[in-house]
Amino acid sequence: MRALLAAELIKVRTTRTFFALAGVAIVTSLLLAGLVASLTEPTEDSVLTDVFASDTSSIFILILAIVGITGEWRHRTITSSLLAAPDRIRFLIAKTVAFAVAGAALSIAIAVAIAVLGLTILSARGLPTPGAGDLLELAARNAAVAALLGAFGVGVGALVRNQPVAIVGVFVLALIVEPLLIGLAPSVGRFGPIIALPNGIVGVGDEEDFFAAVPAVLLMLAWIGVLFAAGAALLRRRDLNS
Repeated sequence: MRALLAAELIKVRTTRTFFALAGVAIVTSLLLAGLVASLTEPTEDSVLTDVFASDTSSIFILILAIVGITGEWRHRTITSSLLAAPDRIRFLIAKTVAFAVAGAALSIAIAVAIAVLGLTILSARGLPTPGAGDLLELAARNAAVAALLGAFGVGVGALVRNQPVAIVGVFVLALIVEPLLIGLAPSVGRFGPIIALPNGIVGVGDEEDFFAAVPAVLLMLAWIGVLFAAGAALLRRRDLNS
């Protein structure tokens, strides 16, 4: 299993798609944090979420995970991958863990960059800055979200192997379905895996609309488990040549 996981991690970090999306995630996160720190005057109570919660790694690792698993079918590399790892369930487990690790690593790197930029700008402007403990807690929460959405993305891609359909479906869910449910039926919308549960884990938004961090993590794991089980069942039955 270690060798299989190592191989999947190599796949993740040696693809041009990973570096492209990781670069966009870093740039957008720093741009958001820099603009808010430079153009607004956050208070001591709001500075943590206003400036330092600008980590966009979760959405990009979600896309990258979908691309990573669906790309095996799109580029016809699934056959060689499964020849190297004939146990399809172990292959899917390794893929899931690899993207969870990649998501957490990307989020941590972004957290460090945002902290340096945000603290520099806020200190220069004489504005309040959060404590180290608060920054570490926020970074851990964001890393957990990125890891969970990385694993979630593999489940989506394993279930819907058509890459454009999977990516568009995730964007429809994130931009239309979940916001509507949160606004119109919050008791249902709070179970959403892309916006609602990550917000609960990070601790942003109205506490009445979202779960607390621990229940939100457990519900995300339930989503991942369901998608993984369904994707694994399909993977075991699929003809690799179709």
